[in-house]
This record gives sequence, structure tokens and C-alpha cells, in this order.
Amino acid sequence: MKARFRGYFPVVIDVETAGFNANTDALLEIAAVTLKFNDEQQLVRDESIQFHVEPFPGANIEQAAIDFNGIDPHTPLRGALPEMEVLKELFKPIRKAQKAVDCQRCVLVGHNATFDHNFLMAAAARTEIKRNPFHPFVTFDTTALAALTLGQTVLVKACQAAGIAFDSKQAHSALYDTERTAELFCWMVNRWQQLGGWPMQSDTTSD
Repeated sequence: MKARFRGYFPVVIDVETAGFNANTDALLEIAAVTLKFNDEQQLVRDESIQFHVEPFPGANIEQAAIDFNGIDPHTPLRGALPEMEVLKELFKPIRKAQKAVDCQRCVLVGHNATFDHNFLMAAAARTEIKRNPFHPFVTFDTTALAALTLGQTVLVKACQAAGIAFDSKQAHSALYDTERTAELFCWMVNRWQQLGGWPMQSDTTSD
């Protein structure tokens, strides 16, 4: 992992929110999937983590966003936790997995990664949480990678092109979207390896 991604540990993240502005709109759900190389040196999903998040005090909630994702931010049935608690519990296993493969920093993998990264970083800033493992600006965007490798940018269409099952009825659940994004990212990395793109020939040829 350390050699493959130049010291970065890729972690797939997806968020569900109450709008598009990371600084004013509520973070409602967050899910993460860590990755590993299996015995065949194929990149695969490892651990999945999910939390429902309480809107931070004074958070804006756009009705259009709620209508779209179907989340009721105020129902106690969600079992939502405050942002501080969520981030502490989210970062703990991620840091452990990062340390286990001797990587220097985590990098967020996401479909339209800037959106998820902005909300994660805004929540970390609000809570003043220490030891945020994620790089402050580097991301791996599966939208761009899918456009390059599959000619698709929409998650469901990219998954279908890669032969990954996708149930549109479960879409817009943070955990479901994260797991499908993780499978798509792994497929693209593994496909590149199968085509001879990794390791590069110069990496394996001795003088």
C-alpha cells in the first residue's frame, strides 16, 4: 500500500448532507471503507464504518436536500451522534489501519471527492478535533478516474460499465454509496495492474 500510493492510505468516504455548503449546511451521515491488498495483490474492501450525525448547532437544513436523500434529521430513530463523537470514532480505526501499512497520511477517495472532503474538513474544523488523519487537500476522485477508464462519470453508470451490481433503490445511503465507490476504485486500480500499468516497467527492470 505504501509503495502503490506514494505513502498515502486511501480511504473511501461518502457523506449525506442537508445542502451543498460545507460551512453552513448540516452533515447528516458519513461512511468510510478502508482498503487492503489481498493475497493475490488485488485491492479489495476491508472495513466499513457508518455513522448518523446530529446537525451541529445553528446548522442550515435545505428542504430540497432532505427531499432528495429522504433523511429526517430530527428523528431519534436515526441514533445520530454529535459531530465530535462521530469524528473521534471514525478516525480511530482509520488511523490504526493507516499505521498498520506504514503510510504517512490518509487520502480521501470519493465520487466527486471535493464535496465529501469539504464536509469532512468543515466538521473537523468545527469540532477542533485533533489528529485528523486526512490530507488537507489531496483527494482521489473516482469521477475523474471513471471518466478516464470507463467513459462514465455517474456512479451507477460507472459501476454498471465495470460489472459491479448497483441497486438504485439503495443509493443515497452513505454506506451503500461508499461501498460501491470502494468497489469501483478497487476495480480501476486492479484493472490498471492487469493491463500492465503497475508496476511500471522501469520499476521492475534492474540495471
